[in-house]
Amino acid sequence: MKTKFINGVSSSPSMSLGLLVTENALQVQPDTQEDCRKELVRPDQPDLDTRRKAHLWCREFLHGAWKNLAEEDFQITIIRGGLSNKLFLCSLPDSLVSVGDEPRSVLLRLYGAILQMSCNKGDSRQSNKENHFQGAEAMVLESVMFAILAERELGPKLYGIFPQGRLEQYVPSRKLDTCELSDSSISAEVAEKMAKFHGMRMPFNKEPKWLFGTMEKYLSQVMRLSFTRENHLRLFSRLLAYNLPQEMEMLKSLLESTHSTVVFCHNDCQEGNILLLKGRQSSDKQKLMLIDFEYSSYNYRGFDIGNHFCEWMYDYTCDEFPFFKVSPQNYPSKAQQLHFIGSYLREFDGGFDALSEEDQRKLKEELYVEVNRFSLASHFFWGLWSIIQARLSTIEFGYLEYAQARFEAYFQQKKIWAA
Repeated sequence: MKTKFINGVSSSPSMSLGLLVTENALQVQPDTQEDCRKELVRPDQPDLDTRRKAHLWCREFLHGAWKNLAEEDFQITIIRGGLSNKLFLCSLPDSLVSVGDEPRSVLLRLYGAILQMSCNKGDSRQSNKENHFQGAEAMVLESVMFAILAERELGPKLYGIFPQGRLEQYVPSRKLDTCELSDSSISAEVAEKMAKFHGMRMPFNKEPKWLFGTMEKYLSQVMRLSFTRENHLRLFSRLLAYNLPQEMEMLKSLLESTHSTVVFCHNDCQEGNILLLKGRQSSDKQKLMLIDFEYSSYNYRGFDIGNHFCEWMYDYTCDEFPFFKVSPQNYPSKAQQLHFIGSYLREFDGGFDALSEEDQRKLKEELYVEVNRFSLASHFFWGLWSIIQARLSTIEFGYLEYAQARFEAYFQQKKIWAA
């Protein structure tokens, strides 16, 4: 869920594990086993075979000066090495003059191993085959999604795609800080970007099965987990005492009675997935870019907006255990939410500004209630997710503590919105 970025490149050190869920086992694609606080940009060069292939891909897929680039002049450095993806920065040398509008640098993403770990180590050969198929299917869907978003200028440009990986736009940028989400101009642009995202028609299943379908599988996994460390056992027992199956039925009933438009959602619109583009000023209207679409699917818009509001409370840049900080007072006020909602509706509905002031107010109030009810699902979703990560992940992070924080927020919100 949470990611750090180096010049716009996701380094996924703490929480973005690319979950692929099966009925019997939760599969993960761990990005790295290194401490998330270590420097992730490595100056070392790739092996000669990778360098040779990268040079050929750049010559074949890129235009202009790349066509005549000699291998000895080809510049490539490792940005990140991992199990699921390896990232490289490929560049033209300063001595080589551009021919046209070709990019001077591109990001090479090489796909790594699929489905490295399993919650159920006793998988049969058949289920391993099924998991491999699902991993390949997820990769194809993600590539299709990336290509469409690039074409519609809602994500980084796509310069080339091949079985081993792809060439992407290199985006000089940084991720937003949590405290910047409350900046009024940033909040308005996030709302507009989300509305454009929601307005897309994508070639995927249009039924909103993702939210509760995924949560039911997560819950099934949680109920079968076991821990051995004493502090983990204590925290896990406290979480199970919430009677999560019963709570989820209650939540499902509440949200089934809450109308929410089904749209194509990002589903993880937090500060680590929002880039502030280099060279853009705070006054610029187009200074942000949404990235990391691994959870994107057709879903309820209330979840996407509510999930974003929940993220105002969590800072993941802490250097000491549990490596996050919760500030419940930072959950957006009603005025801040209505500011976001107004910007969202203006972008999403072209006729919004033509409505009377009273009709605008009514629509904003209705979406305000919808979003805050669906924020309960955000807490529940990531709470379950984090319990599973506590068992599976090798990354140093207080996953059970984070799950506890999310469920505490869930019950606080429930007092207000499920009364």
